[in-house]
Amino acid sequence: MKTNTLRLSFAALGWLLVGSAAAAEVPFNQAQYAQALADGKPVVVYLHADWCPTCRAQQPIVDRLSKEARLKDVTIFVADFDKETALEKSLKVSQQSTFVVFKQGREVTRSTGQTSETAIRAVLEQAL
Repeated sequence: MKTNTLRLSFAALGWLLVGSAAAAEVPFNQAQYAQALADGKPVVVYLHADWCPTCRAQQPIVDRLSKEARLKDVTIFVADFDKETALEKSLKVSQQSTFVVFKQGREVTRSTGQTSETAIRAVLEQAL
């Protein structure tokens, strides 16, 4: 019984350590987004639509890249293109499958329609 408890404890610790080495991919929240920008944190806004084939191609790439240690400090806000119309207007985004990248509170780049892992990685790394 002690052995199983010990194994579970080490497994939980391992997941915590792995999780801390990954970028935060979170649903868009206006207050958290504004605070992250104000704090000068590396931020990416990913405007995504479930019905979009390009977004469906991007999503597993974003999921994979968000787990890389190099991007651990980047917060990726996943915004629903169909619901976050105020955000789209403020960022002047007219298409889903768009990444808007911020470094030290300022937009540094944006990309729409990329489905190459190499290209998406290069865009996300601009936040660093």
